[in-house]
Amino acid sequence: MTALAFRSREECLWDAVSLGEVMLRLDPGDGRVRTARTFRAWEGGGEYNVARGLRRCFGLRTAVVTAFADNDVGRLLEDLILQGGVDMSHVKWVPYDGIGRAARNGLNFTERGFGVRAAAGCSDRAHTAVSQLKPGDIDWQRLFASEGVRVFHCGGIFAALSETTPDVALEAMKAAKANGTIVSYDLNYRASLWKSHGGKARAQEVNRALAPYVDVMIGNEEDFSACLGFEIEGADEGFSKLDPASFKRMIRKVVAEFPNFAAVATTLRNAKTATVNDWGAVLWMNGEFHEAIQRPDLEIFDRVGGGDSFASGLLFGLLEGRPPAECVNYGAAHGALAMTTPGDTSMVTRGEVERVMQGGTARVIR
Repeated sequence: MTALAFRSREECLWDAVSLGEVMLRLDPGDGRVRTARTFRAWEGGGEYNVARGLRRCFGLRTAVVTAFADNDVGRLLEDLILQGGVDMSHVKWVPYDGIGRAARNGLNFTERGFGVRAAAGCSDRAHTAVSQLKPGDIDWQRLFASEGVRVFHCGGIFAALSETTPDVALEAMKAAKANGTIVSYDLNYRASLWKSHGGKARAQEVNRALAPYVDVMIGNEEDFSACLGFEIEGADEGFSKLDPASFKRMIRKVVAEFPNFAAVATTLRNAKTATVNDWGAVLWMNGEFHEAIQRPDLEIFDRVGGGDSFASGLLFGLLEGRPPAECVNYGAAHGALAMTTPGDTSMVTRGEVERVMQGGTARVIR
């Protein structure tokens, strides 16, 4: 077991930097993708959403490392990211060939779901500019040594994009560790990304190779099983029917195999319907477990990004040096609130998160 020791704010330009793909989300609102005539455009991506949440909700200094094809879709993504306040000075712009044969920008058509109709996504992301990143493309020395970063965040979505992205993630993590930066990683298993190149076996090979460089490991029960090979008893029965002790037994096995993990966090979700979920979280840190306030029957407006907002709330607490129980509650409250608004990214404030943490009600605030 290791302890978390973040670099000081004064010696770093960035509190947090994320590495990952940012796609254009096209949202049909209350309708279905298959029958839509209009879409609302958002930006989103598992790793990026964490940096944006830390910037917009918690006021920290963040940047994203990614790549875009230099066309109007890429520039729309740039405009959306800049509105979110996330720095883009480490973004790689790739020349566009006119049709996207060489490189393109990813699209993600996502409908929210309602009641018995589950949320659904249809992504169009093959051959994107970011999936073609390879070692040597990003100046990690500039980022981690010259500018300074307190926490670097990546995840299993980026690692699943291509044969080269795991190597880029590993290169980044090694540079981060060499410069005293804490590494955070969200396993974020996506079967659709892995099925064409190795499935779960490849996912485990990749994530197990990256895990020794991680300080803060995040994921749900499916993530730990699919990405690292740790099974949890009763995982197919839903969160509400799980014995909480089964989570803890699984996490003990995880930290026994990976003693470099200083913190392990998992969200607990049982989707009763698309719009009613049980929601909670557990954090293991300093040899102890800390459970967030459980929220049974949480009403969901748009579930996409809830886990990413949990990660950003958790990291905010850790960066601020808050007690572990407070850190996991920052994450759980932020994730719960993020799911009350449309889009992948958080629209809430730190004050709203802290009000929910303290048991605030939904009465009108005047």
